[in-house]
This record gives sequence, C-alpha cells and structure tokens, in this order.
Amino acid sequence: MAAPRPPIIPLSHSLTEVINGLLDPWIFILTSLSYLPTTILPLLRAGSFRTLLSWPRFQPLWFANFWSVAGPQSRNTAEPRVIPLLQGRVRSGVPVSADDAPSPGVGGVVLEVGPGSGMWVSLFSDEQKLPITHIYGIEPNASVHPPLRAAIAAAGLSEVYEIVPLGIQDLTTSGRVAEGSVDCIVSVFCLCSIPDPAQNIAALYRCLKPGGRWYVYEHVRVFPEQGWGMALYQAFVNLIWPHCIGGCELRRDTEKTLREAGPWSLVNLSQPPQEPWFHSLPHIYGILTK
Repeated sequence: MAAPRPPIIPLSHSLTEVINGLLDPWIFILTSLSYLPTTILPLLRAGSFRTLLSWPRFQPLWFANFWSVAGPQSRNTAEPRVIPLLQGRVRSGVPVSADDAPSPGVGGVVLEVGPGSGMWVSLFSDEQKLPITHIYGIEPNASVHPPLRAAIAAAGLSEVYEIVPLGIQDLTTSGRVAEGSVDCIVSVFCLCSIPDPAQNIAALYRCLKPGGRWYVYEHVRVFPEQGWGMALYQAFVNLIWPHCIGGCELRRDTEKTLREAGPWSLVNLSQPPQEPWFHSLPHIYGILTK
C-alpha cells in the first residue's frame, strides 16, 4: 500500500527568494570548482600525472576534497530530517512524534549505501539507542576510506561497522553480503550517483530480508506539480552538475525506481511538503518495507 503524496504547499515567496533558490545549484557548482586548485597542486608536486590525466581517477579525489568541507555543511541542513528518519518517525514526508511513528527505527544488520567520509556514521552510535548489531558501509571510493575509518572510530563503532570497498553490483557475487541477510538499508544523498540505478537498486532490494526496511532521503527529478519550466531548468543545470559534483545526477526518478525494485508491503515515501516549487533539488523522504 502506497502512502499518498501530499501536495506542495502553495506558499507565497518573494522574488528574491525565488532568484536565490534558482541560483543555489550554481553556487554549489562554483564552490566545487574552487577546490580544483587544491586538488591539482598536490598531484603536480607529487608527479602524479597518471591521476591528473585520468578523469575516473581525478574526479573522486576532487569530490572528496570538496565534500570534506561541503559535506558537514549539508549534514547540518539535513540532520533535522535524517534523525527522525532513522528513528522511523516519518509520515507523508513529515517528521512525527515517537508515539506516532509508523515504522521501527533502524536496527539489526544495516547496509549503509555510500557513507563517503562518514557524514552520518555518528547517528548509528550507542548514543542514538538504535539496536544495531552490524553495519556494512558500501563505499567503493578508496580516497574517502581514511576519514570514514576515523568517523567510525570516533563513534565507537570499530567492532560493528565494516567498510565494504565494492560497488553495489559486486556485493552478493563477492559473498560479502548475502541476499536476504539485511534488516535495514539506509540511503541518504547517494542514489543520485550510483551507476545503473535500476539494476543496483534491485540488487540492494534483494539483500533485504522479508519485512526489511529501506530508509530513504534522496534528491530527485522535479515533480510534475513544479511545472515544465522547472523541469527544463533542472535539465539545464544537470548539463554541468554531474561533472562538478562527483557524478551526481539531478534528473533521476529514484522514487519510481525504488517502487519498481520489487514488491513492497508498505511504501511511506513522499516529498517533504515544505519544499517550494522553485526547488531544483526536490527530495523523496520516508521508509519502504519489503
């Protein structure tokens, strides 16, 4: 059963708010570009020309350099939604009280998709009182493993959190994560950049046990309610965005891909109703139960 999507709240906004909202992705792109010199110069000094001349090698380093600063800032903005999500306290795109929580919180064997440098690792610590027994952090980008290990140690999770340095497509074939062995999947700001999203989201679905839950907070393509003008604008921004933001794609219909990954007993997934029509990075937010 799917939860209905609440309509976008028709709030009035000033022209300044609209312009600033439309400029936000370009400011993010320019900020990323400002980290090019601090990525290139160390490679030049070290004579790492093979990395400099290889886009697949260079882009992850550039993004890791940029995200080491931008990531914590993004966390501060997103944390008021991510914490209730991990506690199961989300209904129709809105955080609710613990008494009204429609799902249990994260627990058991957990698979975190794309932890990066460990932006959300502290939310799995004992302080959050989540009954977690083991965490697989699926992170193929080796350049972020050192800060990820540091975040794991700082959260006191060294005996619980296992970094899996593989792509999603290799999880089950490698034997690292068996199909039907995972209680919960957590994906926050990561499904926008995985390769072959339909294939890999279906592979993650197969890792879930029956009754397992997928906790989702992702930005997606604009919704029909936002109008064709915003769809065209997002497509224009997306000509530049993936090259500067680590391969992230703005135009993915991740909600549709998740719904079609396999049969769900409950889909509690919506756009947060507070998001304005001019938001070029709208989100889906909630929990799917297998």
